Formats: sequence, C-alpha cells, structure tokens
Amino acid sequence: MLPEDEEKPIPTTGDAGPPEAPLSAAAGRRRGGRTIRAKYGEDYYQRIGQKGGEVLKERRGSEYYRTIAQKGGNANVSKYGSDHFSDIGKKGGNTTKQRQDPDFYRRIGKLGGAAKRRKKQP
Repeated sequence: MLPEDEEKPIPTTGDAGPPEAPLSAAAGRRRGGRTIRAKYGEDYYQRIGQKGGEVLKERRGSEYYRTIAQKGGNANVSKYGSDHFSDIGKKGGNTTKQRQDPDFYRRIGKLGGAAKRRKKQP
C-alpha cells in the first residue's frame, strides 16, 4: 500500500503496458476489475469518483444539488404519498424512544427553540 501522501497514477489510453498474451474480449471483461485493482490499488475507483464529483460540483455549483434533491423528494411524495412520511416519522420516533433513556424527550423538549440551528450556506 502506498503512503497517504503518494498518489497512484490514473491510467490513460496510452498507459496499457506491455501486451502479455492475447485475450478474447470475454476473458478481458472478466478480469478487468481485478486487473485495474491490482495495478492502481483498492481505492482507485473511490479516488476517481471523488475527483469526478468535485469537478461536477465546480461546474454546476451547489444549486444543482439542491435542485436534484428537491426533484427526488417530490418523486418520493408522488410515489408514496404524504401519509408515508408521517408513518416513517412515527416509526423513527418510537425507535429513538426505545434506544434512549426515559428522560431523552423531556431533555430535548426543554431545549425547544433554544437549540442553535446552522445557517444555510447559499
């Protein structure tokens, strides 16, 4: 494994290396993931995915993520209906009640609106 500060290269089309033995297309597909993992490391796909996400965020901005989150929320309301969210809220509350001590809701109820809320970043 490489030290944390050392980054493995991301392959390019000219970085195929020396040809070993000709493989059929099916054989190449079967070993593709393992070959890449062996050559570039276990975290290769995580690293390139993270870089892709950062590029997308720079290009589209935070409003893009807000828009797609809103579309997903609206799709869930259309699919399940508003009663569904009430039901899952009750289930979550009951689970929290079982996991926490008996005074949990009393303590957080006393906080009321005094709990500080983070200001949304534009």
